[in-house]
Amino acid sequence: MNPDLPLIWAGAIALAVMLYVVLDGFDLGVGILFPFAKSKEERDIMMNTIAPVWDGNETWLILGGGGLLAAFPLAYSVLMPAFYLPVLLMLAGLILRGVAFEFRFRARKRGRKFWTQMFAFGSILATLAQGLILGGFIQGVTVREDRFAGGGLDWLTPYTLLVAVGVLAGYALLGAAWLMLKTEDNLHGDARRWAAISGVATAGLLAAVSVATLFAHPRLALRWGFDVTEGFSLDFGVLAPLSPIPLLGLAGLALVAWGVRKGSHTWPFVGALTVFLSGYLGLAAGFFPYIVPYALNFRQAAAPENALMFMGAGAVFVLPAILAYTAWVYWVFRGKINEETGYHH
Repeated sequence: MNPDLPLIWAGAIALAVMLYVVLDGFDLGVGILFPFAKSKEERDIMMNTIAPVWDGNETWLILGGGGLLAAFPLAYSVLMPAFYLPVLLMLAGLILRGVAFEFRFRARKRGRKFWTQMFAFGSILATLAQGLILGGFIQGVTVREDRFAGGGLDWLTPYTLLVAVGVLAGYALLGAAWLMLKTEDNLHGDARRWAAISGVATAGLLAAVSVATLFAHPRLALRWGFDVTEGFSLDFGVLAPLSPIPLLGLAGLALVAWGVRKGSHTWPFVGALTVFLSGYLGLAAGFFPYIVPYALNFRQAAAPENALMFMGAGAVFVLPAILAYTAWVYWVFRGKINEETGYHH
Protein backbone atom coordinates (compact mmCIF):
# COMPACT_ATOMS: atom_id res chain seq x y z
CA MET A 1 0.00 0.00 0.00
CA ASN A 2 1.51 3.31 -1.13
CA PRO A 3 1.63 6.18 1.39
CA ASP A 4 -0.75 9.09 0.86
CA LEU A 5 1.99 11.64 0.17
CA PRO A 6 -0.25 14.72 -0.32
CA LEU A 7 -1.94 14.04 3.02
CA ILE A 8 1.40 13.43 4.74
CA TRP A 9 2.83 16.66 3.40
CA ALA A 10 -0.31 18.60 4.33
CA GLY A 11 0.04 17.25 7.87
CA ALA A 12 3.74 18.10 8.01
CA ILE A 13 3.14 21.69 6.90
CA ALA A 14 0.23 22.05 9.33
CA LEU A 15 2.52 20.82 12.14
CA ALA A 16 5.27 23.27 11.14
CA VAL A 17 2.84 26.19 11.13
CA MET A 18 1.41 25.14 14.49
CA LEU A 19 4.88 24.91 16.04
CA TYR A 20 5.75 28.33 14.62
CA VAL A 21 2.59 29.93 16.02
CA VAL A 22 3.18 28.50 19.49
CA LEU A 23 6.95 28.93 19.70
CA ASP A 24 7.37 32.27 17.97
CA GLY A 25 4.07 33.38 19.51
CA PHE A 26 5.46 33.60 23.01
CA ASP A 27 8.61 35.47 22.00
CA LEU A 28 6.57 37.89 19.90
CA GLY A 29 4.39 38.22 22.98
CA VAL A 30 7.43 39.19 25.06
CA GLY A 31 8.12 41.96 22.54
CA ILE A 32 4.48 43.11 22.70
CA LEU A 33 4.80 43.41 26.49
CA PHE A 34 8.15 45.21 26.31
CA PRO A 35 6.72 48.76 26.69
CA PHE A 36 5.07 47.78 29.98
CA ALA A 37 8.27 46.72 31.76
CA LYS A 38 9.27 49.02 34.63
CA SER A 39 13.00 49.24 34.05
CA LYS A 40 15.92 48.50 31.74
CA GLU A 41 16.86 45.57 33.98
CA GLU A 42 13.43 44.00 33.59
CA ARG A 43 13.65 44.34 29.82
CA ASP A 44 17.10 42.73 29.86
CA ILE A 45 15.69 39.75 31.75
CA MET A 46 12.70 39.55 29.38
CA MET A 47 15.03 39.44 26.39
CA ASN A 48 17.28 36.88 28.03
CA THR A 49 14.34 34.51 28.53
CA ILE A 50 13.97 34.20 24.76
CA ALA A 51 17.54 34.90 23.59
CA PRO A 52 18.59 31.23 23.18
CA VAL A 53 15.47 30.20 21.26
CA TRP A 54 13.86 33.07 19.37
CA ASP A 55 15.72 32.67 16.06
CA GLY A 56 15.36 28.88 16.15
CA ASN A 57 11.61 29.30 16.63
CA GLU A 58 11.40 31.02 13.25
CA THR A 59 12.81 27.90 11.59
CA TRP A 60 9.27 26.55 11.58
CA LEU A 61 8.02 29.53 9.57
CA ILE A 62 10.65 28.81 6.92
CA LEU A 63 9.71 25.13 6.89
CA GLY A 64 6.02 25.96 6.58
CA GLY A 65 6.47 28.48 3.77
CA GLY A 66 9.14 26.46 1.98
CA GLY A 67 7.11 23.27 2.33
CA LEU A 68 4.05 24.98 0.86
CA LEU A 69 6.06 26.16 -2.15
CA ALA A 70 7.65 22.77 -2.74
CA ALA A 71 4.77 20.41 -1.96
CA PHE A 72 1.79 22.54 -3.00
CA PRO A 73 3.06 24.99 -5.63
CA LEU A 74 -0.41 25.75 -6.97
CA ALA A 75 -1.60 26.82 -3.51
CA TYR A 76 1.53 28.94 -3.06
CA SER A 77 0.95 30.66 -6.42
CA VAL A 78 -2.58 31.59 -5.36
CA LEU A 79 -1.98 32.57 -1.73
CA MET A 80 1.10 34.75 -2.20
CA PRO A 81 -0.55 37.28 -4.56
CA ALA A 82 -3.54 37.34 -2.22
CA PHE A 83 -1.39 38.31 0.78
CA TYR A 84 1.64 40.08 -0.67
CA LEU A 85 1.41 43.19 1.49
CA PRO A 86 0.73 41.56 4.89
CA VAL A 87 3.44 38.97 4.19
CA LEU A 88 5.92 41.77 3.43
CA LEU A 89 4.83 43.61 6.59
CA MET A 90 5.31 40.44 8.62
CA LEU A 91 8.80 39.90 7.23
CA ALA A 92 9.68 43.55 7.84
CA GLY A 93 8.54 43.22 11.44
CA LEU A 94 10.50 40.01 11.98
CA ILE A 95 13.65 41.52 10.44
CA LEU A 96 13.30 44.71 12.48
CA ARG A 97 12.88 42.86 15.76
CA GLY A 98 15.81 40.59 14.91
CA VAL A 99 18.09 43.57 14.28
CA ALA A 100 16.78 45.35 17.37
CA PHE A 101 17.33 42.23 19.47
CA GLU A 102 21.07 42.15 18.76
CA PHE A 103 21.70 45.89 18.61
CA ARG A 104 19.92 46.69 21.87
CA PHE A 105 22.40 44.70 23.98
CA ARG A 106 25.32 46.64 22.49
CA ALA A 107 23.87 50.12 22.20
CA ARG A 108 24.51 53.05 24.50
CA LYS A 109 21.76 54.84 26.43
CA ARG A 110 20.08 56.74 23.57
CA GLY A 111 20.55 53.91 21.11
CA ARG A 112 19.27 51.38 23.62
CA LYS A 113 16.01 53.32 23.99
CA PHE A 114 15.58 53.44 20.21
CA TRP A 115 16.20 49.71 19.74
CA THR A 116 13.89 48.93 22.66
CA GLN A 117 11.12 50.77 20.83
CA MET A 118 11.97 49.05 17.55
CA PHE A 119 11.90 45.62 19.19
CA ALA A 120 8.39 46.27 20.50
CA PHE A 121 7.26 47.85 17.21
CA GLY A 122 8.64 44.97 15.12
CA SER A 123 6.93 42.42 17.36
CA ILE A 124 3.58 44.20 17.16
CA LEU A 125 3.86 44.72 13.39
CA ALA A 126 4.68 41.05 12.73
CA THR A 127 1.84 39.92 14.99
CA LEU A 128 -0.79 42.16 13.40
CA ALA A 129 0.35 41.11 9.92
CA GLN A 130 -0.04 37.46 10.88
CA GLY A 131 -3.52 38.19 12.20
CA LEU A 132 -4.49 39.91 8.95
CA ILE A 133 -3.23 36.92 6.95
CA LEU A 134 -5.17 34.53 9.18
CA GLY A 135 -8.33 36.61 8.92
CA GLY A 136 -8.01 36.85 5.15
CA PHE A 137 -7.44 33.12 4.97
CA ILE A 138 -10.58 32.38 7.01
CA GLN A 139 -12.84 34.68 5.02
CA GLY A 140 -11.68 33.01 1.79
CA VAL A 141 -9.65 33.74 -1.32
CA THR A 142 -11.14 34.48 -4.75
CA VAL A 143 -9.86 31.94 -7.28
CA ARG A 144 -10.71 31.52 -10.96
CA GLU A 145 -9.06 28.98 -13.24
CA ASP A 146 -6.56 28.13 -10.51
CA ARG A 147 -5.38 31.74 -10.20
CA PHE A 148 -5.93 34.46 -7.65
CA ALA A 149 -8.68 36.69 -9.04
CA GLY A 150 -9.35 39.01 -6.11
CA GLY A 151 -8.12 42.45 -5.19
CA GLY A 152 -4.86 43.40 -3.53
CA LEU A 153 -6.63 44.56 -0.34
CA ASP A 154 -9.19 41.78 0.03
CA TRP A 155 -7.42 40.83 3.29
CA LEU A 156 -8.24 44.22 4.84
CA THR A 157 -11.77 44.08 6.27
CA PRO A 158 -13.38 44.70 9.68
CA TYR A 159 -13.32 40.93 10.22
CA THR A 160 -9.58 40.58 9.54
CA LEU A 161 -8.84 43.56 11.79
CA LEU A 162 -10.79 41.85 14.58
CA VAL A 163 -8.79 38.66 14.05
CA ALA A 164 -5.52 40.64 14.06
CA VAL A 165 -6.34 42.24 17.42
CA GLY A 166 -7.31 38.81 18.74
CA VAL A 167 -3.95 37.36 17.69
CA LEU A 168 -2.21 40.32 19.37
CA ALA A 169 -4.00 39.58 22.65
CA GLY A 170 -3.30 35.85 22.31
CA TYR A 171 0.42 36.37 21.73
CA ALA A 172 0.55 38.77 24.67
CA LEU A 173 -1.01 36.02 26.81
CA LEU A 174 1.58 33.52 25.59
CA GLY A 175 4.37 36.00 26.30
CA ALA A 176 3.10 36.81 29.79
CA ALA A 177 2.67 33.12 30.63
CA TRP A 178 6.19 32.41 29.34
CA LEU A 179 7.57 35.14 31.61
CA MET A 180 5.72 33.62 34.56
CA LEU A 181 7.44 30.35 33.71
CA LYS A 182 10.93 31.83 33.31
CA THR A 183 11.19 34.69 35.81
CA GLU A 184 10.85 35.33 39.53
CA ASP A 185 10.28 38.07 42.08
CA ASN A 186 8.97 41.44 40.81
CA LEU A 187 9.01 40.54 37.12
CA HIS A 188 7.05 37.37 37.83
CA GLY A 189 4.46 39.53 39.60
CA ASP A 190 4.28 41.89 36.62
CA ALA A 191 3.92 38.96 34.25
CA ARG A 192 1.12 37.61 36.42
CA ARG A 193 -0.74 40.91 36.06
CA TRP A 194 -0.11 40.99 32.29
CA ALA A 195 -1.36 37.42 31.98
CA ALA A 196 -4.57 38.31 33.81
CA ILE A 197 -5.26 41.31 31.57
CA SER A 198 -4.32 39.59 28.30
CA GLY A 199 -6.22 36.46 29.36
CA VAL A 200 -9.45 38.43 29.77
CA ALA A 201 -8.81 40.21 26.45
CA THR A 202 -8.08 36.91 24.71
CA ALA A 203 -11.25 35.30 26.04
CA GLY A 204 -13.42 38.24 24.93
CA LEU A 205 -11.84 38.54 21.51
CA LEU A 206 -11.90 34.77 20.99
CA ALA A 207 -15.65 34.79 21.62
CA ALA A 208 -16.13 37.77 19.27
CA VAL A 209 -14.03 36.19 16.51
CA SER A 210 -15.84 32.86 16.89
CA VAL A 211 -19.22 34.52 16.37
CA ALA A 212 -17.95 36.72 13.53
CA THR A 213 -16.39 33.69 11.83
CA LEU A 214 -19.83 32.11 11.42
CA PHE A 215 -20.69 35.02 9.15
CA ALA A 216 -17.30 35.25 7.42
CA HIS A 217 -18.17 32.42 5.01
CA PRO A 218 -21.40 30.37 4.92
CA ARG A 219 -19.56 27.15 4.11
CA LEU A 220 -17.42 27.44 7.22
CA ALA A 221 -20.52 27.99 9.36
CA LEU A 222 -22.18 24.90 7.87
CA ARG A 223 -19.11 22.82 8.76
CA TRP A 224 -19.87 23.62 12.40
CA GLY A 225 -23.60 23.00 12.04
CA PHE A 226 -24.72 26.62 11.78
CA ASP A 227 -26.85 27.86 8.89
CA VAL A 228 -26.69 31.64 8.64
CA THR A 229 -27.89 32.01 5.05
CA GLU A 230 -31.59 32.10 5.91
CA GLY A 231 -32.10 33.14 9.48
CA PHE A 232 -30.06 31.23 12.03
CA SER A 233 -30.30 27.52 12.74
CA LEU A 234 -28.12 24.94 14.42
CA ASP A 235 -27.71 21.25 13.65
CA PHE A 236 -26.61 19.65 16.93
CA GLY A 237 -25.80 16.42 15.10
CA VAL A 238 -23.04 18.24 13.18
CA LEU A 239 -21.83 20.32 16.13
CA ALA A 240 -21.67 17.53 18.73
CA PRO A 241 -18.62 15.65 17.27
CA LEU A 242 -16.72 18.95 17.05
CA SER A 243 -17.72 20.24 20.49
CA PRO A 244 -14.57 18.88 22.25
CA ILE A 245 -12.51 21.46 20.33
CA PRO A 246 -14.12 24.61 21.81
CA LEU A 247 -14.41 22.84 25.17
CA LEU A 248 -10.64 22.32 25.04
CA GLY A 249 -10.22 26.06 24.53
CA LEU A 250 -12.49 26.83 27.48
CA ALA A 251 -10.47 24.41 29.61
CA GLY A 252 -7.29 26.22 28.56
CA LEU A 253 -8.72 29.61 29.54
CA ALA A 254 -9.88 28.16 32.87
CA LEU A 255 -6.39 26.79 33.46
CA VAL A 256 -4.88 30.21 32.73
CA ALA A 257 -7.29 31.87 35.15
CA TRP A 258 -6.63 29.31 37.87
CA GLY A 259 -2.85 29.44 37.38
CA VAL A 260 -2.76 33.24 37.46
CA ARG A 261 -4.90 33.34 40.58
CA LYS A 262 -2.60 30.87 42.36
CA GLY A 263 0.54 32.56 41.08
CA SER A 264 1.65 29.33 39.42
CA HIS A 265 4.85 29.37 37.41
CA THR A 266 3.84 26.63 34.97
CA TRP A 267 0.10 26.22 34.53
CA PRO A 268 -0.70 29.57 32.86
CA PHE A 269 1.70 28.68 30.04
CA VAL A 270 0.17 25.21 29.72
CA GLY A 271 -3.27 26.80 29.61
CA ALA A 272 -2.24 29.34 26.97
CA LEU A 273 -0.79 26.55 24.81
CA THR A 274 -4.06 24.66 25.19
CA VAL A 275 -6.04 27.68 24.00
CA PHE A 276 -3.90 27.97 20.88
CA LEU A 277 -4.10 24.24 20.23
CA SER A 278 -7.90 24.44 20.43
CA GLY A 279 -7.99 27.35 17.99
CA TYR A 280 -5.72 25.57 15.55
CA LEU A 281 -7.76 22.37 15.70
CA GLY A 282 -10.87 24.46 15.13
CA LEU A 283 -9.36 25.94 11.99
CA ALA A 284 -8.34 22.49 10.77
CA ALA A 285 -11.85 21.16 11.35
CA GLY A 286 -13.34 24.10 9.48
CA PHE A 287 -10.97 24.06 6.48
CA PHE A 288 -10.09 20.44 5.81
CA PRO A 289 -9.48 19.38 3.06
CA TYR A 290 -9.01 22.90 1.63
CA ILE A 291 -5.54 24.39 1.46
CA VAL A 292 -6.83 27.50 -0.36
CA PRO A 293 -10.20 28.20 1.23
CA TYR A 294 -12.64 27.52 -0.26
CA ALA A 295 -11.38 26.80 -3.75
CA LEU A 296 -8.53 24.25 -3.81
CA ASN A 297 -8.07 21.17 -1.67
CA PHE A 298 -4.67 19.74 -0.82
CA ARG A 299 -4.90 17.02 -3.48
CA GLN A 300 -5.68 19.50 -6.26
CA ALA A 301 -2.77 21.72 -5.24
CA ALA A 302 -0.19 18.98 -4.63
CA ALA A 303 3.04 18.63 -6.60
CA PRO A 304 3.56 15.45 -8.68
CA GLU A 305 3.91 12.22 -6.75
CA ASN A 306 7.57 11.71 -7.66
CA ALA A 307 8.45 15.22 -6.43
CA LEU A 308 6.70 14.61 -3.12
CA MET A 309 8.51 11.30 -2.76
CA PHE A 310 11.91 12.90 -3.49
CA MET A 311 11.37 15.68 -0.94
CA GLY A 312 9.95 13.23 1.56
CA ALA A 313 13.15 11.22 1.52
CA GLY A 314 15.02 14.26 2.84
CA ALA A 315 12.28 15.36 5.22
CA VAL A 316 12.36 11.99 6.97
CA PHE A 317 15.83 12.91 8.28
CA VAL A 318 15.57 16.71 8.51
CA LEU A 319 12.33 17.08 10.51
CA PRO A 320 13.29 14.70 13.35
CA ALA A 321 16.70 16.38 13.54
CA ILE A 322 15.11 19.83 13.89
CA LEU A 323 12.64 18.55 16.47
CA ALA A 324 15.45 16.93 18.46
CA TYR A 325 17.64 20.03 18.27
CA THR A 326 14.76 22.27 19.34
CA ALA A 327 13.94 20.06 22.32
CA TRP A 328 17.61 19.94 23.29
CA VAL A 329 17.96 23.73 23.23
CA TYR A 330 14.91 24.19 25.45
CA TRP A 331 16.28 21.55 27.83
CA VAL A 332 19.75 23.14 28.02
CA PHE A 333 18.33 26.61 28.71
CA ARG A 334 15.60 25.48 31.10
CA GLY A 335 15.14 27.14 34.46
CA LYS A 336 14.69 30.66 35.74
CA ILE A 337 16.39 33.79 34.38
CA ASN A 338 17.47 36.69 36.60
CA GLU A 339 19.91 39.61 36.48
CA GLU A 340 22.89 37.35 37.16
CA THR A 341 22.09 34.75 34.50
CA GLY A 342 21.19 34.93 30.85
CA TYR A 343 22.27 34.22 27.34
CA HIS A 344 23.69 37.75 26.88
CA HIS A 345 25.05 38.12 30.40
